[in-house]
Amino acid sequence: MALLLSRIGLCALALPLLACTVEQQDELTRDAAKRVVRPVLEERLPGVPVEPATDCIIDNASSGELLSLAADAMTGPTANTVDIVSDIATRPETVRCLATEGLPALLTL
Repeated sequence: MALLLSRIGLCALALPLLACTVEQQDELTRDAAKRVVRPVLEERLPGVPVEPATDCIIDNASSGELLSLAADAMTGPTANTVDIVSDIATRPETVRCLATEGLPALLTL
């Protein structure tokens, strides 16, 4: 059922993207993905500044992961969303980003 909803969400997401430039498509996809990543991070990493951490996750996601996250934004976070975010968060590039972007933001609070 979740896979079907994800595919329906992906199709619904794709329709408005057809009339956009590549840059606009990327921006819309990233914005949709951010909407579903934020609540996962808020739940899993309480107290960590969400915006820098979200940017680190999005910046280190593959195109396929971004599309999957954007599709999940249509229905809200699922177990698949958490799995994708967790996978991205453990990558060395993401850990470095979180250390350089997320932690300094935490220190200024």
